[in-house]
Amino acid sequence: MADPELERLLAGLHARSDEQAAAMRNLDASRTDRAFLSDKLVALDRDKAEFCYQLCRASNARRIVEIGTSWGVSTLYLAAALRDNIRLTGGAGVVIGTEYEPDKAAAARTHFDQAGLSRYIELREGDLRETLKQIDGPVDFMLMDIWISMARPALELVGPHLKAGAAVIADNTAQYPSEYADYFAYLAANGFRTMTLPFAGGLELSVRCPS
Repeated sequence: MADPELERLLAGLHARSDEQAAAMRNLDASRTDRAFLSDKLVALDRDKAEFCYQLCRASNARRIVEIGTSWGVSTLYLAAALRDNIRLTGGAGVVIGTEYEPDKAAAARTHFDQAGLSRYIELREGDLRETLKQIDGPVDFMLMDIWISMARPALELVGPHLKAGAAVIADNTAQYPSEYADYFAYLAANGFRTMTLPFAGGLELSVRCPS
């Protein structure tokens, strides 16, 4: 990303996330243990986050929605892609993030400020079923990195705003295929082409096909 300060910040956040990974592996995907997760980054793996950065650059994405911001690690990649797109071709854009936990939202905002990327990010705090009711404009890219039970409700809200050709990424779909059954059913019923990419746990790349 040609941004040494951002790279240093991300390296530290990924290192902290990796230290927490052992405890996270023992947590069942269907649990919503907020006390356990209150201090966890729950960060997207670095290779997956870099892939999202590349997809956003390749598509010149200008309106990006992230489901599950946590401490804002993957948000930094998305905002950096938006910033770099704007630098290259002008215009404007926004990364819309979502986070339920107030402490995590506060930590994320601190990281956004440290990276100098706050002006590209609109972090919506609270229940996404409320905070995503209003999407002003077409969406180019969507990242799904949240409790699996919330994946379909999020897609139902954002899906109507996705541009033809917009990409949607969901994490760990190969690891938890049965838990994602409702999510896959929505994709199949609403004109998406989808494939599971061979990242750890599986990374689902779904594209909104023209009607």
